[in-house]
Amino acid sequence: MNIRNLNKSSSTKLGTFGGVFTPSLLTILGVIMYLRFGWVVGNVGLIGTLLIVTLSTAITFLTSLSISAIATNAPVKGGGAYYLISRSLGAEIGGAVGIPLYLAQAFSVSLYVIGFSESVVAIFPTLDIKWVGIITTVFLGGLALFSTTATIKSQFFIMGLIAISLLSLALGSPMEDSHIELWGVPAAQSVDFWQVFAIFFPAVTGIMAGVNMSGDLKDPAKSIPKGTFMAIGVGYVIYMILPIILASRADASTLIENPLIMQQIAIWGGAIVLGIWGATLSSATGSLLGAPRVLQALANDKILPKWANIFSRVDGKEKIPRAATLFTIALTLVTVYFGNLNLIAPVLTMFFLTTYAVLNITAATEHFLGSASFRPKFKVHWVFSLLGAIGCAGVMILINALATIMAFLVIAIIFVWLKRRKIEATWGGLGRGVFSSIIRYALFRLEKESNAKSWRPNILVLSGSPGKRWRLIELADDITNGNALFTVTTIVSETNVPQEKVKDYENRISDYLGNKNVQALVKVVRASDPFSGATHMVNSYGLGQLVPNTILLGDTRENRNLLPYSEMIRHFFKSRKNVIIVQDEGNVGFKKKEVIDIWWGGLKKNGSLMIILAYLLKNSREWQQASVNVKMVVPNKEAYSGAKDNLDKIFESMRTGFDYQILIADGRVFWDIMAEESKNSDLIMMGLAIPEEEGAFEDYYVTLKERTKSLPTKVFVLAGQEVEFDKVLI
Repeated sequence: MNIRNLNKSSSTKLGTFGGVFTPSLLTILGVIMYLRFGWVVGNVGLIGTLLIVTLSTAITFLTSLSISAIATNAPVKGGGAYYLISRSLGAEIGGAVGIPLYLAQAFSVSLYVIGFSESVVAIFPTLDIKWVGIITTVFLGGLALFSTTATIKSQFFIMGLIAISLLSLALGSPMEDSHIELWGVPAAQSVDFWQVFAIFFPAVTGIMAGVNMSGDLKDPAKSIPKGTFMAIGVGYVIYMILPIILASRADASTLIENPLIMQQIAIWGGAIVLGIWGATLSSATGSLLGAPRVLQALANDKILPKWANIFSRVDGKEKIPRAATLFTIALTLVTVYFGNLNLIAPVLTMFFLTTYAVLNITAATEHFLGSASFRPKFKVHWVFSLLGAIGCAGVMILINALATIMAFLVIAIIFVWLKRRKIEATWGGLGRGVFSSIIRYALFRLEKESNAKSWRPNILVLSGSPGKRWRLIELADDITNGNALFTVTTIVSETNVPQEKVKDYENRISDYLGNKNVQALVKVVRASDPFSGATHMVNSYGLGQLVPNTILLGDTRENRNLLPYSEMIRHFFKSRKNVIIVQDEGNVGFKKKEVIDIWWGGLKKNGSLMIILAYLLKNSREWQQASVNVKMVVPNKEAYSGAKDNLDKIFESMRTGFDYQILIADGRVFWDIMAEESKNSDLIMMGLAIPEEEGAFEDYYVTLKERTKSLPTKVFVLAGQEVEFDKVLI
């Protein structure tokens, strides 16, 4: 049995009043109202309290708007806030928020039970606080295991107790002759307004108690907005009336000094005690119902480890998550027995507030992106959701900055853990829409012409079958080093491969690259031959200004292909693309990746681009230990000194850390010098002539290959892009 079954109609499904309104309102009217509200009024006075209540409720109201928008967009199943977040922001973010949310709710049960036990022992001092807590936990847990409906109905009784306590307070009388103090005690004796705000704010954040029952509701899309708004409205009215009663019946100093002031000014003080018990028990019950359902949803979505799959089970007519409930009860019993949770209580509050903030961010992002899939019945402008998120973040810092940092750290650790597990979620998320919007924004702001200082390679690799020419992909990956784009392109025969198979080819190549930890775009194109296919790719591939500026390809070894190969290189150059040709006669690859030789003729065009490529290579993990040697040949000793002075200045200004060497020919042939100097190198770079005249380039290329055939792996570089590459270096 799994969580999806919770949405099937059943006679046990809850309505708006029982499923959302009651648990939410009872959590809002909690212990703070009874034991701390007088202190609030005493410190900031009637006007200050009304401001705090209004501001706090406004933030909660904005969050409820976001919740309502998300809840009315698509069918809502079990898991409450976790479900809403995960279906929008993805499994990793949903889990990173959902796991702390479960822990916060589970430990909240312990906090409420301990608070109830302390109040009972204060009246009956002979009782043992631990045993009171254990018995209370077992009773509430048994009720939650027995029947969700019965548990909810018990909250109606608790609501009655709270109503009696509030009525008793309203019918009471002043404790002393006093007048309403609009601003509380003098500033020297009072606590700062924002500190008081931070103490009160958690009182109005109980709306999640109802949202967590989403899987047990007959109509979540209707019940969640309606029940949440009703709870916030009723809570707001009560919290706006209470300060008037308190301020009119006791002076500010008395309200601060006497935490039991309500009991003393009520017509029947015992009703206030019953209200305190009701508040703690109702809050504990709400958390005990909500926490297991979040745990169940986490297990059902495979967010938790495999051993936790048992928590996805539901039993009985009401589909109660008994395994998750038993685990939560056990956790509560342990924490109640061992005691004080005051140290982690602030962090738990931050987990709740983080959930509210993320819900606001989710709604704002959905609206802002304008996704076709986001069509909520309850429409809210994204500005209100953004204000809610900012309000939650501000309150978190006000309440406890250190606890906020700790909560974010825990969430970040869980997110990284889930990301590494590579959870396969079937429901998608906002990620693609967010990235699409960012890409759109960036594309329209890219410069039409490349700026030398901001130049980066965008490489189109004509690899053919990736496995056969892996060194091309390897070189492109090392050059880009995760800081630039490159695309692996395969040209397939249009007679042998139908169009409907192209996507399958692309997916297989992507998987192949992923298994080798290579991040690259993949494009498969059908063509009559590789040369026309490559030409077509260079002409058409790219998006706006984001197009490849560098073509990386292998050598052609068949004489019959020399002419179309040369025509293709010529087309690349005329298209203003840089060309990198990798020639490896002996298929030896890059060997140890320890020595790179650059045969240099100067700083302009090819020379500058080779220096840049070598520098990018040396910054990669694979080539970081390599030495780069720039070699220049001069005819005689007279030319040596001038060349050395020039190179000293150039390399000092380039700041690459490369070594350079000036070789004197003394009548020797250049190719012989190169063969001797670079015979043990791992990679040799040299410039390629501009392929302008038809026929001439073919002869030149054949001669170049013949004269360098004894050398190891070579890279011929042709700078075709209209970029002043020397300005990248100097």
